[in-house]
Parts: sequence; structure tokens; C-alpha cells
Amino acid sequence: MRALVWHGTQDIRCDTVPDPEIEDDRDAIIRVTSCAICGSDLHLYDHFIPAMKKGDIMGHEFMGEVVETGRGLNGTLKKGERVVIPFTIICGECDQCKRGFFSVCERSNRNRDLAAKVFGHGTAGLFGYSHLTGGYPGGQAEYVRVPFADKTHIKVPDSLTDEQVLFLGDIFPTGWQAAVQADIQPHDTVAIWGAGPVGQMTIRSAILLGAKQVVCIDSVPERLDMARAGGAIVIDNSRESVVERLNELTHGKGPEKCIDAVGMEAHSPRAVEQVFDRVKQAMMLESDRASVLREMIYVCRPAGILSIPGVYGGLVDKMPMGAVMNKGLTIRTGQTHVNRWSDDLLRRIEEGQIDPSFVITHRVGLEQGPEMYRTFRDKQDNCIKVVLRP
Repeated sequence: MRALVWHGTQDIRCDTVPDPEIEDDRDAIIRVTSCAICGSDLHLYDHFIPAMKKGDIMGHEFMGEVVETGRGLNGTLKKGERVVIPFTIICGECDQCKRGFFSVCERSNRNRDLAAKVFGHGTAGLFGYSHLTGGYPGGQAEYVRVPFADKTHIKVPDSLTDEQVLFLGDIFPTGWQAAVQADIQPHDTVAIWGAGPVGQMTIRSAILLGAKQVVCIDSVPERLDMARAGGAIVIDNSRESVVERLNELTHGKGPEKCIDAVGMEAHSPRAVEQVFDRVKQAMMLESDRASVLREMIYVCRPAGILSIPGVYGGLVDKMPMGAVMNKGLTIRTGQTHVNRWSDDLLRRIEEGQIDPSFVITHRVGLEQGPEMYRTFRDKQDNCIKVVLRP
């Protein structure tokens, strides 16, 4: 089969690789009909996430048709059914899964000991996201083996297109969880840093959850246009002061809720801060750039909430913990518990409350994936979200 394969930093190739096979009774094989390039895939592309190996298959946002099932599925999945596959692999039986904390499943990461050395404890297995999360082949391919497939799936009706439901596997529930864990109230101003795909879903989620006003901070014109079309007030941080504008919008009090939809590769418009973080990275003294986190802490209203769906992989420096503590800020973060939200979000799509396909700007074949990684990373050709057809 064909698949997008990691060969090193900024080196993704469309290779021919062996077809996946059933390895466990709870496995299923999916023929991929649609997949996408996610912003967090770029962390692998630029090699900010450790434990990648040459030959790893990329991708964690995909869907398709069941073509083969293991004997242990007991009818939970059948050949021919359409499914979206969450990026988090879940057993559905451990203590964390029973509590709905699916992204920290205790059984699905087959390299759990390696993850524990980095994070203190193991977390869930993820598709196509390094050997820290199990080294599972990803979904930017023609076929995928899905472990624990009786639990790791979302069935979707034939009445909805691939593009309407594809993002149930990651960016839609990620934006939704980011807004939900901010505990949005009707009087709240919600400030969202980043107008990429996750930021766009977060904007619409915050509005669906009843925020008084939603503000989005970014510097890419087409992203800001999309955010504005979704109902957000926009701030171009390359042209105006975020602090001054947020104070103006909140009468000097600051937003009650701040959401980081950027993550470890944040760019600061302040030259000194950007140089500081770049130098620290070059010297191996920090792995992640934290300019968005610092700014959120500074501007957030006292007793507010910081929600962090943006991916971080290692160490950050110069974190103003004094401000966090003295302002009484609450921080909530984590990989997305996809299956906790999937039923509700699928219903919202069916009812027409939201059509997540609005975010798609590029539709190409799998063989064009390597060049689209560069286009997406460099924000060329007005690229916001890429869907691939194997």
C-alpha cells in the first residue's frame, strides 16, 4: 500500500509499504477514504517530538470503511461500516477509560515504560505520533490497523459526507474540549490564541457554548478572515498590541478565559522574546516556545481559567508562576478525550448546528502529501486545512 512515511526532519515521502494485518483479536483493518494533515503533525515534521524513527507512517486524523475484523470484536464492528477513528487508542476497560479520561488510557500505549520516563507516567497510545505513544502506524495511508477497535471507533451514518465527519477524530473534539474545560459562562470574554484548524473549531465551540464575546489572536490574514466569519473579534498581533486591545474589549479587566490553540511552536511578535526562545532551543536548554502561555498568564483576569489544547512536548523556560499563583489562575490541559464528546458532536453535525468542513482549503491525493506538508507548515497558498484522498 501507499503511505506517507517519516524519513527525518522535514522529510516526508509517499512510499510503498507492507499492508497491515490483524495482530490481535480486538483489531480491525480500515480502508482509509479520507485523512488530514494536522497542526500537531508539523511538530513531527520539524522533529520537535522525540522518539520518531525512519519508516514511521504519519497521520492521526482519518476515517474509512471496515474491511477486516478480529475474532474478539463480537459484532461491535462489521465489514462495510463507515467509521471515524479517534487519534487516541483506548481499551475502554482501565480505570482512566471508565472515568472518561481516554487520552490517558492505561493499556493502549505499548511503549508505556518509555513514556513514563519522559512524563512520569504512561499515557494513551496514539496513531502516527512517535514511539513515546506506542509507535503505531498512522492513518495517512491506504489501510490502517486499528487496535482495540471495538472501542476505538466512531460509527458515522451514510447521510453525512466524509468531510462533514472526518474531523470528529481530532480537531473538532479538541476545540470542543478546549472550550468545555474553560467552563464558559454567558458573561465571559474568551480569548483564543491561534486561528489554525484547532483555533477555528475552538471559536465555534465557544460560541455554541454561549460566550458573550470571543476574541481570536493570530497574524495570518486568511486565518483571521475565517475566524471573523465564525463570529470572533480578531486581533492581528503583528500589527497591534494584544494586551492593549484585550484591555479595551474588557474594560481593563482582562478576559475571563484564555485558550492556547498554538502549542510548542509559538511565534512571538516581540523580537527579544522570539530570539530568547530560539537561542534556548538551539542550546538544548528548552524544547518548546512558550510565548503564548506567558502572554495568556499576563492578560487573563484574576481567578480566570487557562485552557491549553496546544501540544507541548518537553520543557519551557521563563514561566511566570508568580502571576499564576497570585492571580489565582486555573490551568486545564491534556490530549483530547475524543470518545467522551463524539456522540454529542455527531448529533450537532446531524442537526446542522455546525459543518466542520468549513475549515478545508486544500483537497489532494495522498501522493501530494509531502509537498502539502511544506505548504501547510509555511502557510502558503492560503492553506489552513489539508484533506488527503488515498
